Amino acid sequence: MTVAQFETWSLYLGVGGLILYMFFIMYRLAKDSNAGKFGTLIIFFVLGFGVFGFIIKELVIFFMDV
Repeated sequence: MTVAQFETWSLYLGVGGLILYMFFIMYRLAKDSNAGKFGTLIIFFVLGFGVFGFIIKELVIFFMDV
């Protein structure tokens, strides 16, 4: 395994783990604040924009390289 491959795998695994942890934090925030269904939807929608931005950025980079 080359250094570049290791860095690529580390990036995806590390960021993926942080994304999962962020969703867990959003879930706990909604649960602990008794946000209800609509409040939980808003929390996941607004705070999830950062996650979707990262995913969209990776897709754009992938399709520009192809």
